[in-house]
Amino acid sequence: MTQKKLFLAIAVLGVIGFVTWRWMDRPTPDPPPEVTVPVARVQRGDLGDTLNLAGAFKPFQDVDVHAKVAGYVRKIYVDVGDRVKEGQILAVLEVPELAAQLTGAEATVRAAQEQIRRAQGDLQRMQSSHAAVHSAYTRLKQAADSQAGLVAQQEVDDSQAKDLEAEGQLASAEAALSAAQQQLEVAQAGQKQVAAMAAYTRIVAPFDGVVTSRTADTGALVAAGTSESTQAIPVVRLAQTSVLRLVLPVPESIAANIQVGQAMNVHVQALNKDFPGKIARFSDSLDEQTRTMETEIDVDNRDNKLLSGMYAEVAIKLNQQHAVLYIPLEAVLHTDKGTEVLVVNPQNVVEDRQVALGYEGSTQVVVLSGLQQGERVIVGSRSDIRSGQTVISKDITAAAPARSVASDSQGAH
Repeated sequence: MTQKKLFLAIAVLGVIGFVTWRWMDRPTPDPPPEVTVPVARVQRGDLGDTLNLAGAFKPFQDVDVHAKVAGYVRKIYVDVGDRVKEGQILAVLEVPELAAQLTGAEATVRAAQEQIRRAQGDLQRMQSSHAAVHSAYTRLKQAADSQAGLVAQQEVDDSQAKDLEAEGQLASAEAALSAAQQQLEVAQAGQKQVAAMAAYTRIVAPFDGVVTSRTADTGALVAAGTSESTQAIPVVRLAQTSVLRLVLPVPESIAANIQVGQAMNVHVQALNKDFPGKIARFSDSLDEQTRTMETEIDVDNRDNKLLSGMYAEVAIKLNQQHAVLYIPLEAVLHTDKGTEVLVVNPQNVVEDRQVALGYEGSTQVVVLSGLQQGERVIVGSRSDIRSGQTVISKDITAAAPARSVASDSQGAH
């Protein structure tokens, strides 16, 4: 019995020793590999939204130049593309009947002037006659009053009657002169009217601009612009292009932020160049279909580099935040405990950090507290990352721009 127990004890010890040797001879497992994570640094700068709107240029003024009177084109001096100055003659019409009317109006004025001269002569004669008769009556009246019976009353009465008659003739002469003067005024008004109509045979430019269309040639009959006839076509079309209007459809969401005089940078893709401009006017009402407000920016074009109809883009900056800390929105995690980010400390160890956030754009968010400028935060997926884990960081922070752009949207053409 004793030998059996001894043999059993030896066997157990041998099994234990073999198991121990196998366990100690097992290779040590490698530590888990470090995870590479993308990080972005906390930056300080200007942050805000930028709304990109596109529109087309149109002339500051664009008008059809009509003839005021109907007639034949005797001479036309301009063609498409010609630049003209205000008051420059564009075309001359031939209207023979106007020349006859002007001659008749001038003759009427001369006749009225002659009538005035005759009336003035008659008035002078009546004034002289009245003065003589009135003086005679006055002397007789004084003599009769000074001594009774010296002058017969019949003579006094006759002299008085002649005085009254002369006075009436004088009033009649004055009325005739006044009527002649009024007739002259009527004649002169008619002459001015005909002369004004004759002046309209010269078609002049209403402002400095460029001829964009010509619809009449020498010898063509043009109707008066005031005529209701369908034949009343313009002689030329004139556009003022020294200043262009850029028309933009501003969305309802930012229409209240638009202000007259606001400076804008206008980018023309066709020229790959920027032009300064400013908001000059807006409709102050929304289009019921597009829910946009038509807004116009005036752009100087005295060098004629821009063409009417060109498309241009304007970046309207909104909700600008200056000198603030900001991080990518992808770094933010909202949990039951609050808002947090995963920070990689200088030892490359991950830390949970509670933060307070402010203004939020489309890609960036302002940090009010919890982070310092230059710290690294993990962006993107964090499903395999835990606090306290050592990681390898890959910095994907973009170079800080002069003005960070938080959002872009395209306006409708």
